[in-house]
Amino acid sequence: MLAVILGGGAGTRLFPLTSDRAKPAVPLAGKYRLVDVPISNCINSGLDRIFVVTQFNSASLNNHTSRSYRFDRFRGGFVTILAAEQTLASELWYQGTADAVRQSMPHIRSYPHDHVIILSGDQLYTMDYCEMLAHHERVGAEITVAVTPVEAKEAPGFGILKTDEEHRITEFHEKPPLHDLEGKESPVSPEMQAGGRVYLASMGIYIFNANVLRDVLDARPDDHDFGKEIIPGAIGQRHVTAYPFTGYWNDIGTIRSFFETNIMLAQPKPDFNLYDANRPLYTAARMLPPAKLTRSKIERTIIGEGSVIVDSEITDAVIGVRSFIDRGTRIHRSVLLGSDYYAWQNPEARDPVQGPANPGIGEGTRIESAIVDRNASIGKGCVIVNTEGVQEGEGPGFHIRDGIVVIVKNAEIPDGTVI
Repeated sequence: MLAVILGGGAGTRLFPLTSDRAKPAVPLAGKYRLVDVPISNCINSGLDRIFVVTQFNSASLNNHTSRSYRFDRFRGGFVTILAAEQTLASELWYQGTADAVRQSMPHIRSYPHDHVIILSGDQLYTMDYCEMLAHHERVGAEITVAVTPVEAKEAPGFGILKTDEEHRITEFHEKPPLHDLEGKESPVSPEMQAGGRVYLASMGIYIFNANVLRDVLDARPDDHDFGKEIIPGAIGQRHVTAYPFTGYWNDIGTIRSFFETNIMLAQPKPDFNLYDANRPLYTAARMLPPAKLTRSKIERTIIGEGSVIVDSEITDAVIGVRSFIDRGTRIHRSVLLGSDYYAWQNPEARDPVQGPANPGIGEGTRIESAIVDRNASIGKGCVIVNTEGVQEGEGPGFHIRDGIVVIVKNAEIPDGTVI
């Protein structure tokens, strides 16, 4: 089985974190990138032939992927970037998820395979794809869609699939309104039934038989999206089944979901386990020194390597790699994405990197319910708390989305600033 990871589109709902990077390249949990999740799931599932299809703001994603995943030449595995390209067959950029795979088929077909698994690059979950493939083969499916049971209040945010007792998909409904859910329930386990999770939401994870993938893409050249067009069109014409998945799964598509997911990971017993020795989450090996803390109070916080924290109080937070937090700082329920270089490093001596001379958090600053993007420099005595509860807004060096203040990448916030 070959794996194809989709790099995503413009990611407008994650703006400004996606202003100059693709969604899968957005940092996660202090040291990872979102794309590390599907790649790690592939590696942990024994799949080592992986394509990452990129187009929008792809430089950071391409750089991270190429530096992080280099398999030895003897095992035959690879993680290959398939960047959008103009060809004699098509001069257009990718028009959607299905079109991205369609235009990439000449590269995919050059490797022998029986199945293709198509994955999203911006979700957080742990799945053994070989178990999904075993289910696919056991029921004789041509296309399998991973689904997760959701409650009625969550259903309008997803594509809802209706199945029979044999897991065969009989109907597809794209984001049905709450008042129109009657009759769209599917057979689920007694545990899910008791919890009211009787609607099956598509996770955007698909397994295709190789010949079926080619046939459905060739037969429907004007259909550009898997979830909205290809899969619904195949129901009734192909054997399309659902693979029920009941573990933790989160589609990190908004600033709020990104923020809450990171804060969740810092809790004592998070829903997603970063510390699973049997299924590790891989990323770039930076060879950074350990974090250093001096006279500080830290609770429920993830701290990335190479960070230095001095005489500060931090609770319910994620502190990214190479972060510098000066004395007297208080940080609560915030996510710092770290820095590409040390705050004390001589700008003339470091590799050319765009950004302020001294990234980090200045002395006596207070930050709550905020996201601080890479390389941002926040001055002394700043107050970033959004006390007025503004939901949407912007100003010099920051945006407010879903009530969360986002300090943009490479921003320089002057001393004494109040946001």
